[in-house]
Amino acid sequence: MNLKVRLAVMNFLEFAVWGSYLTCMGIYLSKIGMGNHIGSFFAMQGVVSIFMPALMGIVADRWIPAQRLLGYCHLLAGTFMILAGWYGYQQGDHAEFSVLFGLYAMSVAFYMPSLALSYSVAYSVLAKAGLDTIKDFPPIRVFGTIGFIAMMWLVDVLDFEQNQNQFIMSGALSVLLFLYSFTLPSCPVNTDGNKKSFAEALGLQAFSLFKQKKMAIFFVFSIFLGVSLQITNGFATPFIDHFQTMPEYADSFGVNYPVVLYSISQISETCCILLIPFFMKRYGIKNVMLIAMLAWVLRFGLLGMGNPGSGVWMFILSMIVYGVAFDFFHISGSLFVNKSTDASIRSRAQGLFMLMTNGIGATSGSLVAQAVVNAHTNSTGEIDWVSCWYIFAVYAMVVAIAFALIFRPKKEEVKV
Repeated sequence: MNLKVRLAVMNFLEFAVWGSYLTCMGIYLSKIGMGNHIGSFFAMQGVVSIFMPALMGIVADRWIPAQRLLGYCHLLAGTFMILAGWYGYQQGDHAEFSVLFGLYAMSVAFYMPSLALSYSVAYSVLAKAGLDTIKDFPPIRVFGTIGFIAMMWLVDVLDFEQNQNQFIMSGALSVLLFLYSFTLPSCPVNTDGNKKSFAEALGLQAFSLFKQKKMAIFFVFSIFLGVSLQITNGFATPFIDHFQTMPEYADSFGVNYPVVLYSISQISETCCILLIPFFMKRYGIKNVMLIAMLAWVLRFGLLGMGNPGSGVWMFILSMIVYGVAFDFFHISGSLFVNKSTDASIRSRAQGLFMLMTNGIGATSGSLVAQAVVNAHTNSTGEIDWVSCWYIFAVYAMVVAIAFALIFRPKKEEVKV
């Protein structure tokens, strides 16, 4: 099989595992009476992202080839996820939070580092084959998003978004990737004396960048933007699903297929990547990042104003806007870090950027969003979703205004 095709299959499976439950887990948790714990489940992904990828990176660098460790991580992640699904099947609505959450936490603890390992495998294999990673990797990575979307659709069509079968499917795909990993080309381990220390692997030396005012401001706002990341992943589909209790919306497409509707966000994310070079050249880094922040305002506000009936166009527009909200900050932010840091610390600075957004920011956002939703849940369990989305929109607007006023990069750093 062609090398690029083999890596494309790897990426497809890697993200299909995630797509099986990430955007619909909130629906299942709500069905079994754990709606007030949705934030905790999503926060765990951020918590383990702070340290597990670095730990597994050290192992891959020193002892176990990356492609083999990728497989082992998926075997463990898949096993725990299948156990979580089996427990949910056995207990039904009587499942205990501590047990289900514990099994899920163990699964994501081994899945999250597999994301970084999949990149390492692809880069290593492409470089070994004499191919250009900058040119050849993006088309391969696209198949990851395709896998994510494909599983979202399949789970929704099979009605797995309502039950624990989403976990079973995710776990089965992880085991399949474990088996597939034995067909991947071998990646070398680091046998020379220039091994990273634990502090270097964690990117702790990059914290020296906080001594620079512009970088300190940038990283702080990275946390603020990271807060928005998991809000809709955790609560958008349960919000759309709740309309099924209203007769006027019960037969609408959005209510019957909330995950398919939500998948427009991932499709938009794929397409918006292509717009970034144009916007970066014309408007510069600060304005592109500001556009992303304003897009989050629209993302939340449109969800609050829309409905699956006559207002479904607002839902669709909110999904489309997500591509701008996510890509324009993450990719332009990564470019800013690349341009603003010395080559000797650039990789660690990128790691710090991810730590701020996907680690601290996303974890905080999941917990805060859950607190907001809980505060707007009445004694009968009904949630004032509109108020919640407007609160999130106001938060995003405050962050955008503060960013526009406080973040002032030098003129030569504005354009890329």
